[in-house]
Amino acid sequence: MTTTELIIFDWDGTLIDSSDLIVESVQRAIAATGLPQHSDDTIRQIIGLGMAEAVATLYPDQPEYARAELAHQYRASFARTATRAAPLFAGVEALLQQLERSGYLLAVATGKSRSGLLRDWRASGVGERFAASRTVDECASKPNPAMVQDLLAAVGVDACRALMVGDTVFDLQMAAAAGVAGVGVTWGVHGRQQLREAGHPCLKQPDCVTHPNM
Repeated sequence: MTTTELIIFDWDGTLIDSSDLIVESVQRAIAATGLPQHSDDTIRQIIGLGMAEAVATLYPDQPEYARAELAHQYRASFARTATRAAPLFAGVEALLQQLERSGYLLAVATGKSRSGLLRDWRASGVGERFAASRTVDECASKPNPAMVQDLLAAVGVDACRALMVGDTVFDLQMAAAAGVAGVGVTWGVHGRQQLREAGHPCLKQPDCVTHPNM
């Protein structure tokens, strides 16, 4: 059996409980632009994509200028909303400590911007545990495999020795496209059924990640 050396985590919805803040910010942005409303559940389904891809998914028939305005309003809304720091999920800090002590390299691949990720790292205090990270303003959005491929190259680990952990099908599709094993987590925005349909196993709680070679 191939030994896992690198564990790549998604951020929002996997390590940090931020989905409610994101949904709230999107709803405010939609209201500000006057675009047709979407349900909270519909908005949760696009969490994990880059902003341009998320907006295009929600409003495929809207002109580019309307999408751009929604993206602008979202960033402004999230900047106000994010004054309330989203917490790490219960057990995540202990999980990262244990994995680091066990010798695993840890990384993050996120649809967040670099500035947003750094802001969350300052609030949570866990940024120093990651050997590398890639954000959507540095690489193509999920499910494009570019983030994972960049991370593999950055830390010098082969795809067969890496594991992607995420809460959305976008994470699992990205992993598959990069030739990396993937597992879904059921405490995020996409449900167990969605994740299973993507063809990957699912984990119920963070401490299940502590033995990735089992």
